[in-house]
Amino acid sequence: MSPKATSKDSEAEARAQNMLAAGPEFVPADQFYQAEVEIRHLRDMVQALRDTLEEARFETDEQVQHASSSANSEVSQLRNAVQAMRDEMENVRFEKEEAVQQATSNANDEIKQLRMVAQKLREELENIRFEKDEAVQHAVTEANDEIMQLRHTAQALRDELESLRFDKDEAVQNASVVANGEISQLRGTAQQLRSELESRTAELQEQIQNNERQFRDERKHLQDTIGVLRDKLENNHNADA
Repeated sequence: MSPKATSKDSEAEARAQNMLAAGPEFVPADQFYQAEVEIRHLRDMVQALRDTLEEARFETDEQVQHASSSANSEVSQLRNAVQAMRDEMENVRFEKEEAVQQATSNANDEIKQLRMVAQKLREELENIRFEKDEAVQHAVTEANDEIMQLRHTAQALRDELESLRFDKDEAVQNASVVANGEISQLRGTAQQLRSELESRTAELQEQIQNNERQFRDERKHLQDTIGVLRDKLENNHNADA
């Protein structure tokens, strides 16, 4: 029942109590009877409410006990679960710490090895840099020496080339002089040979004419001789006949 309904019943009961307390001489009979009926009804209602309240309290206590028992069981289960989780967490924490320690140890070992490798590489790099610088310096020195030698060689070649040019010009001039003299001599020789050739040609021409004339004379003499011999042969042939 709601608090508002309980308040109304209390007010009604209070009114009925006041009417009974005033006495029958001050209250009409029907109202007095009605008040008694109402009081009885209210008392029955109060008793019923008390019974309901007791039953509700009993059910509530039973529910509370059941809930408490369930809660205690659940709390116990939760405690066990929490303990199990704590144990598992401890195991996990231990395993994690052990794994962290192992990983840290492995990492430290690897870091140590990497540091050693890095130091070795750094030293090797320094050696390579030193060797490179030394090789570069040596190469630069050799290059400078070679450049100096090439400059001297180039200068010597220039001087020799100038000398060869001078000698060539002088030789060309000398050769021109000699050639001009030789050409002049050859021209004179050619003129002399041409004159000798013309003279020789004239002599040969005259000799050929003489030979031809002698050949004609000799042929005529032979022809005359052959004619004479032919006549003799015919005469001898006629005499034998």
